[in-house]
Amino acid sequence: MALAIAGGVSGAAATAWRPAAVFAQTGVGQVSLAIGTAGPDAGLLDLDENEVSLLDFTRGTPTLIEFFATWCENCEALQPQLDRIVADYGDRVNVVAVAVAVSQSLRRVRRHVEEHGHTYPYLWDARGAAVRAYEAATTSIVVILDAEGNVAYTGVGAGQDLIGAVRRVMGG
Repeated sequence: MALAIAGGVSGAAATAWRPAAVFAQTGVGQVSLAIGTAGPDAGLLDLDENEVSLLDFTRGTPTLIEFFATWCENCEALQPQLDRIVADYGDRVNVVAVAVAVSQSLRRVRRHVEEHGHTYPYLWDARGAAVRAYEAATTSIVVILDAEGNVAYTGVGAGQDLIGAVRRVMGG
């Protein structure tokens, strides 16, 4: 079984410098909150530095939340699936990127969004509130909440089938 470690280090070297709680299964499984758990709220900033509530972006509609960094290669690999979900599901599924405040600035995230033309919200987790609330130990963790706001999917890494996961959450 492949393992993903915060910071991208794996194997014996990773165990020497990271606690066991940081390990997460690659792909699908409990890598964040348990399936069925209510999606917690977190205070974040939008890219204009306005305070926002994460749950304001998730109410009443299935929502895919990606824990994102501009430097994350796995996040980059997931991008085509996110674009397709936005194109195929439009307003029936929310997509939200939570930009972690690790080795990147809000300015860098803004520039990334502008350069890539993303149409869904990017939120800035300046104090790590969403990371803690969702137990997101690394980037490229994806949590999908169902329409009632409960965790329906968690996964990590580039090998996730996000389109299939969204289809299942949508009942098809």
